[in-house]
This record gives sequence, C-alpha cells and structure tokens, in this order.
Amino acid sequence: MKISALQFAPRFLDKNYNLRKIKQLLDKLKTDLIVLPELCNSGYVFATPEEVFSVAEEAGKGETYFTLSEIANRNNCNIVYGYPELDGNKLFNSCMLIMPDGKFYNYRKTHLFNREKLFFSPGDTGFQVFSILDNIKIGMMICFDWQFPEAARTLALAGAQIICHPANLVLPWCQQAMKIRCLENRVFAVTANRIGTELNAGEKVSFTGQSQILNTKGEVLSSLSVNEEGTITVEINSEEANDKTVTERNDAFKDRRPEFYKL
Repeated sequence: MKISALQFAPRFLDKNYNLRKIKQLLDKLKTDLIVLPELCNSGYVFATPEEVFSVAEEAGKGETYFTLSEIANRNNCNIVYGYPELDGNKLFNSCMLIMPDGKFYNYRKTHLFNREKLFFSPGDTGFQVFSILDNIKIGMMICFDWQFPEAARTLALAGAQIICHPANLVLPWCQQAMKIRCLENRVFAVTANRIGTELNAGEKVSFTGQSQILNTKGEVLSSLSVNEEGTITVEINSEEANDKTVTERNDAFKDRRPEFYKL
C-alpha cells in the first residue's frame, strides 16, 4: 500500500484558504492513506475560546469534513486530518479518519500541550484501532501524544500496524522520539507536521516541519524539510508490522513482563 504525509502552513482562522491549499496539494496524489497536520483547517495560536468556536466543526459535519470526504471518495483514499471539534459547548483537539465509502472515525487528543489547555477539553475517546483497505490496522494520535510511550504502545498492542500522527510540533525532539516509538513497537508511523510561524495577541509560535514516514525499525523512509510545502509518499508492506522479532530468541511483545511494570 502507499502511505503519505502532507505538510503546509495553514493560515490562522482562514478555513477557505486552508481547504483550497489542501485540495491543491491532494489534487493528483495517488495514495491509499494520507495524513494531514493537526488543526489543519484552522491554524493554532488561539487567543480566545471564541476564535476556536468560529472554526470548530461537529464530527462528521462541516465544510472541512465534506470537502475531504469528497476527495477521499474521488481519489479512493483514506484521509486522516486534524481539526477543532465542537461537541455541544465543549471543544476538542481532534483528528478524523475518513474512508472512501464515507465511513469516519474520530479521535480526541489525549495529552493537551501548553496553551491548548486554555481552550480544549482533554480527549475522552481513548486510543482505538480501525481497519482500512484489506483489513490493514491503523491507529491515531495527535502531536504531544508522542511524549507518552503509553500512547503508541496502546495502539500497537491493539494491533495497529500504522500510526497516523497529525501534528503542530514546536519542540525539537518529536521527530527523533517517533523513531523510538516505531522501533519499540515495530510499527510504521506517519507524522504530518505543519510549517511556518503564527503570531496572535502577542503569542508567537514557530513550527518545526520535518514531516516523516518511518518503518518498523524507526528508519526514515521519506521526509520533508523544516519549511518545505508538499507531500511525500512511500510504498510499504503493512504485514511487516506483524513481525515483532528482535532476535531469534526475542520478541518485542512476547518478552514483555507487565507484572513487573508500574504504570
């Protein structure tokens, strides 16, 4: 199967521009699975809850959902994208998997980063695994979830072969840490980060780019630079993620001894 990541600089609160840019970058992309950045339709540096509410969408509704659902159907691909989710009077930093047949699944960010705690409620979906194509198993986590090994491990233990990782990364360590997450869990990972700098109400944030696709040994199959806009695509054999062999006598999962772990 082919898996891809998209990297660009969303404009703050400009959903129309962001969706036009995403459509342009996805127009002729031939892939089975594409991962977009966290909050890709809205931008990131919010100053007030009202700003978030102005661009938030209910799961399975709204302009972003319908635009990307149409692309998924037309291009016969699966799309994972990050967006601000509205649920009643609550806001979540969420990402959604949209399938070509219109099915969708939602994940709400478990570990909120820094000022996100001012606007978003902590995610309550937990880490789940979903089947795409011929029963290929994927899991979703968002940005700062990388800091917590339990996130990727939970997905891997549930059978995930590919971890989809929408991100708005600002710290310098994630891209390296995700190599370890893949190595210790023997899974593929697609980290789709954004680029650029946002300034709003005195808050300035610069993003690190370097979106990457990793194999089950933590090796970089393809990546983008710190400020490069575009997509990357690689072909993988998802079955490799079912092999947890470390040596002829060691298995990354069978050798676990959870009775001695204090979590």
